Amino acid sequence: MSVEDSAIKQDEVKQTPQSVSAMLLELVDSLPVDHFTLEWLLGRLDRRSFGIVLLILSLAALVPGVSMLAGPLLAVPAFEMILGRRVPSFPRRVAIHPLRTTPLASIVRRALPVVMFLEKIVHPRWHISPDVSRRAVGIAVLIVSVLFLVPLPLIQIVPALLVALMALAYLEEDGLLLCLSLVGAAVLLAITTAATWGTILGVASFGALSSPASQPSAFNV
Repeated sequence: MSVEDSAIKQDEVKQTPQSVSAMLLELVDSLPVDHFTLEWLLGRLDRRSFGIVLLILSLAALVPGVSMLAGPLLAVPAFEMILGRRVPSFPRRVAIHPLRTTPLASIVRRALPVVMFLEKIVHPRWHISPDVSRRAVGIAVLIVSVLFLVPLPLIQIVPALLVALMALAYLEEDGLLLCLSLVGAAVLLAITTAATWGTILGVASFGALSSPASQPSAFNV
């Protein structure tokens, strides 16, 4: 092999993007022992940082008790994606806030086999403009992030999985998976809205029936 061919080969290797699973594994292996910060995390990501941040936060949201924090955190990069920014940023106080390493490392390692499996079937197709896909994902994640604040047991699982799918589709430039996950987010939002509205109406009607004014009077016999 000539020197020129060798140089071309090296350039191709350098330009080949690292797989999502490899990047996640590298991040987990390099996590500080006790705590990490979002500032540390952003400092280790490349141009695909939006997708990786969304994926990591969605995986962290699967940990019980973390979803209430994950919702607002997901809203920050989602809003920046809507604005068309290239890389995410967090307010200084949030960026340097220490987060426990063990729960994140555990959930990421458990999710790695699933991510590696999905990488075999997720690939670039149905090309969508990067600006359009970035804003579409941002809008969807911003809306879905509200569901993490609903005080119901295990309610965070479905929106977290949807955000993870949107992040993976965005990272792999898979327009088909992106469209399917956006439809799933719309369906989830519609179901949650209908269920919440039904609950409100049920509580209101129960309150009306149990009020003193609705009880039959002994004098009306």
